[in-house]
Amino acid sequence: MTAESPNIDVKADIDLKKGARIVVAMSGGVDSSVVAALLAGHDYEVIGVTLRLYDDGAIRGKAGSCCAGADIADARAVAGRLGIPHYVLDYEARFKAGVIDDFADSYARGETPIPCVRCNQKVKFGDLLEMARTLGADALATGHYARRVPGPNGAELHRGADMARDQSYFLFATTGAQLDYLRFPLGGLPKSEVRALAERHGLPVADKPDSQDICFVPNGSYASVVDKLRPDAARPGQIVDLNGRAVGDHQGIVHYTIGQRRGLGIAHAEPLYVVALDASAARVVVGPKEALARDRVFLDEMNWLIPVTAGKPIACDVKLRSAQPLAAATVTPLPDGRALVDLDGAQFGVAPGQACVIYAGDRVLGGGWIKGAERRGLAAA
Repeated sequence: MTAESPNIDVKADIDLKKGARIVVAMSGGVDSSVVAALLAGHDYEVIGVTLRLYDDGAIRGKAGSCCAGADIADARAVAGRLGIPHYVLDYEARFKAGVIDDFADSYARGETPIPCVRCNQKVKFGDLLEMARTLGADALATGHYARRVPGPNGAELHRGADMARDQSYFLFATTGAQLDYLRFPLGGLPKSEVRALAERHGLPVADKPDSQDICFVPNGSYASVVDKLRPDAARPGQIVDLNGRAVGDHQGIVHYTIGQRRGLGIAHAEPLYVVALDASAARVVVGPKEALARDRVFLDEMNWLIPVTAGKPIACDVKLRSAQPLAAATVTPLPDGRALVDLDGAQFGVAPGQACVIYAGDRVLGGGWIKGAERRGLAAA
C-alpha cells in the first residue's frame, strides 16, 4: 500500500536507511494514522504505540478527544488495517503527575497554562521517546504539523508548511538531541491533503473529527478540573479596578485569564479586560484595553535550539500565544535559564503560564515560559 501525496517524499523526510525501525505515536486520530500508513508503505519496520493517558468516562465518550478508550480502539483498528504491530502503554500516572497536576497548579497560581507543551516535553518526547529507544527503534515519528530540517549543527525545528495548522509553538521545549531522533512526516502537508491520504489508504478514521481544546478536560470546563484537584483555587474573591476599588465579585480566579473581556459579570461605561490575577489575595484586576499593553516580557525555563551567549541580544520574531501572529522583538539570554524579551511594539494579553517561542523566519530558535511582563518605564499592573 503505497498511495501517497505527490507533495511528500517519505524517504527524504525520514532520512533513514532501508529497514530502519520506526515507532509511530498513534493517538487514534487521523494525523498519526496517516503517518503510520505512509511509513508502512515503504521499506521501514513500523511499530505503532498508543499511550493510555487517562481513564475518564466523560472524556471517553467525547467527540474529538484523544488517548482515551475509543481512541485506543481506533489506533488498534488502523494498525490492523496496515498490518503493523500495535502496543498500548499505560502512562496514566505519569500523565497526571507531569501534565494534569502541573495544569491545576498553574491555574491556582493565576497563570494560563499550556498542557500540550508539557505533554510533549514530559510524556511524548520524554518517556515515550525513551521507550522507543528501548524497543531498538531508529526514530520516533508523530503526526505534528512541524518540520524537522537537517542543518549543519544537527536537526532544526521549523514551522509547518500549513500555517493554519503549524504546531511548532507547542514543540519549543523539544531538545536538539530529541529532534535528531524525531520525525514529523506531515510537516510539509496541508490538513486537506492528510484527509485525502487517509481516504486513499482506506483508514477507518479518515472522517474522524480533530481533537478539540484540552484532551483531558470534559466539556471544555477547565475550572471543574482545577476545582476537583485544587479546591482552594476556586475560592471566591473581589474584582477590583486599577486603583484597587471593588467593582464586583467572582467565584474563583480559575475562571479568568489575562486579556479576558467576556464573562466578567460587571457593568461599566467602557469595556473592561482582565489585566492581572492576584492568586494570594483571590483578586481579579480589571482595566481598559490600554492597561494590557506590555512591551517587556520575562522568561524562565528557556530551551535554546541554537548556541547563545548570556547578555548578547538576538533580533528575532516571537509568538506569545499559539493563536497570535509573530511580533518583532529583541531577546537577550540571561543566566540560570532566563531571558528578557523587548518587543518592538506593545502586545496585549501577555499571560504568565503561556509560552514565548522565538523564531528566525520559519526556524524555531528556542522558547521559554512567561513569568511576567511590564510596560517599559511603567510598573506592571
